[in-house]
Amino acid sequence: MEWIGRLARADASALDIAMGRGRHALPLARAGFRTFGVDAAVDVTRDTARAARDAGTPILAWCADLTSYPLPVARFDLVLVTRYLQRDLFPAIRRAVKPGGIVLYETFTVRQRTLGTGPTSPEHLLREGELRGCFEDFEIVFDEEVTSPEAVARIVARRSRSG
Repeated sequence: MEWIGRLARADASALDIAMGRGRHALPLARAGFRTFGVDAAVDVTRDTARAARDAGTPILAWCADLTSYPLPVARFDLVLVTRYLQRDLFPAIRRAVKPGGIVLYETFTVRQRTLGTGPTSPEHLLREGELRGCFEDFEIVFDEEVTSPEAVARIVARRSRSG
């Protein structure tokens, strides 16, 4: 993810939501972020934290069901979410970013269905323009919706410094 290197700075904190096996948490840690990761699977969380420690790029990982466990408020300089959609989590993601902080978000759109791979449930697919709308009062640094090779929406959005 090219944006990780662009956004890295000393003493910055990052949260990878639904981090899985650390595909993004590990590069965040290598880029110098004080990295936190959360996932609902205890074995995945444990294994990812161990792999990061063994690689010399430790991450602080916790296991939580984000449908019932609240995210910290105004805690992270960067919140990253990829290939995960939980619509009721958008307000918590917005609050988890420090004033002046960034959200990087990428996930599938409804157009993915036409490609015959990936998720098919509307619960796991963004509608056209939906992601941008979730961050409309943030400064949109970058956003796009593409249909090839996968149908995804991506956004880089900065929270106002005034909160």
